[in-house]
Amino acid sequence: MVLKKKPSDPWPTITGEYEVGNPESPVAVCTCGSHLHNADLIKAGAALAGPCKTENIGIEKMVANVISNPNIRYVLITGMEVKGHITGQAVEAFTQSGIDKEGRIIGAKGAIPFIQNLTPEAIERWKNQVEAIMMLNTEDIGASTSKVKELASKDPGALDVEPMAIEIKEGGEEEEAGGLKPMAAEMVEVRGRMRGIDATVTNVGLLNKLQAGIYVGKIEGIALGMTGVLVLFGLILRVAGPPSRSRALPWA
Repeated sequence: MVLKKKPSDPWPTITGEYEVGNPESPVAVCTCGSHLHNADLIKAGAALAGPCKTENIGIEKMVANVISNPNIRYVLITGMEVKGHITGQAVEAFTQSGIDKEGRIIGAKGAIPFIQNLTPEAIERWKNQVEAIMMLNTEDIGASTSKVKELASKDPGALDVEPMAIEIKEGGEEEEAGGLKPMAAEMVEVRGRMRGIDATVTNVGLLNKLQAGIYVGKIEGIALGMTGVLVLFGLILRVAGPPSRSRALPWA
């Protein structure tokens, strides 16, 4: 009989788009950008199954839910890779190498693979507790459920530690007593670019609305002009009356 531990109460600690199975199962499933039939994965023996779409806050939430349950020893990474974020590869890199001093996942290829809410202890716990099993770029639910069953049959037992509960903060920059929380220079640059992109998108939207208004105004103007011409032409015909026939035409 392998060792089993009681997870955090409540568990999972972070809400999300996932389904929950037996908390004593050694397998969690990350379906990346795909929405697979999670119920089948749970029925196959997964403790947790659902998507993870971002290479930053998404990974942080997944880590929080896994390390709060020492029974989970395998994380199956399956489903289709998320374009731009490249989340599946980021999870693999995070598990193998962790983060650098700036908070960037070492070796991650995604757009913004920065971890801000995980302590060094939480990262070390993740690396010691789980093995990432890669089955990326497939939505074959049969293959995924078979892998879950295989991993469940190899249950090594819980990591002999207490559950680790951590808080994940979302939203804008957090503030400390003296003002904004200090950030690494690279992170400041990334956030600055993101704000610039948001502003550009907003401006494009406003410009499109303006152009649409001008176009509609032109159409209305043309319609009104044509209506006016037709009305004026009708009045002229009415005043002038029908043409007189002073004499019969030869063929009449």
